This record gives sequence, C-alpha cells and structure tokens, in this order.
Amino acid sequence: MNTPKAQQRLQAYTARNAQADKDVVSQIICEKILLLPAYQQTKTVLWYLHCRSEVRTQATLLTQLTTDKRIVIPYCTQDAQGFNSLGCWHLEDFAELVAGTWGILEPPKHRWQEPGKVVAPEQLDMLLVPGVAFDRHGGRLGNGAGYYDRLLPYLRSDALIVGVCYESQLIDECVMEAHDVYMDCVITEQDCYPGFGRRSFC
Repeated sequence: MNTPKAQQRLQAYTARNAQADKDVVSQIICEKILLLPAYQQTKTVLWYLHCRSEVRTQATLLTQLTTDKRIVIPYCTQDAQGFNSLGCWHLEDFAELVAGTWGILEPPKHRWQEPGKVVAPEQLDMLLVPGVAFDRHGGRLGNGAGYYDRLLPYLRSDALIVGVCYESQLIDECVMEAHDVYMDCVITEQDCYPGFGRRSFC
C-alpha cells in the first residue's frame, strides 16, 4: 500500500541503508547521548540493541554495563490481548542474551518473568528509541509493528524519550497519528533537536 507513511518509510530505509561509516557515525551519536546532562543524571535507562542498519549501540552498551546505571533493554513479546508489546529487562551481562525476534539479542523466553530482571515501564528515567525516520520536531516513524507505541503511554510523565538516528534519516515532517508520541529530543551525529515531547532538554 503506497500510503504517505509507506513512502516516508521507503525514503528513510533507503537513506539509513546507504549511510556511510555506520560504526564511526554511531559512536559519535552514542557519545553525544552520554554527554547529555539529562543522561548523566538518570539512574535507569532503556537502551535498544540495534538490528540491520540502525544506529549501532552494542559497543556503548558494553561500557555502560560497567557504570552505576541500571541498564534496561526491550524485548518483543505480546500483551494479554495478543498485541505486540515490549518487555523491559535489566541487563547485567551480554551472556544473558540470545538471538530473538529478527535476530535481535534478547533474554531467553523462559527467563522473561524472572524476579529482579523484570523492569516496569514506570521505573524508566530515560528511553533511547530507534526508528525508521524522525523529524526535527520529535516526530517518529517506526517499522509499523506498534511495539514502542504501546510502551510509551505507560511511562512516568517525567521520563525522557530520546529518538536516535542518523542525520540522513531526518525528513521534513513525519506523518503522525493521534496515538503517536513525540520524542522529547532527537539526537543525530550533527545535533540534538528539541522535540514536541513532554520536556525539552537539549
């Protein structure tokens, strides 16, 4: 279906796949995140584990596991109604993870309810959110499966939502629907763009 969202996804997928020097550019982006005063003040942070051509996070995640922050990662599951949803896992060691949905590293299914590892969304201070496309006002276009859409409404009002992407993924204006949530900011290798989200901190 050639909808406006589908057109924007195709444009952004193409740009993301063509991004040169992904390792180098990803490191620049991750360093910008770590330097945010807001990041330095947070205690519990949700990082994503990249897949395909997304901004690469794994090297930075390894270093963050040695800090005093509680590092959380999402994994793909379903809610009681059978809808796509994200679980939140307290990550302490990459050895805990196996290849899951789309080959993304996640905790094995038999451990998903393990005490001390399950993190409720309201415990998150900051989320680092990937996407297919973003705009400079915090608009986000995901893959269309709705995983983050169903997580974001459960956050505390003071939790910070940060979109993470290459500058090449930015478009003029993402098609946003009533249920879509704007990022508080979007970080690329070039800048930090304050969004229309709940707080501005760039």
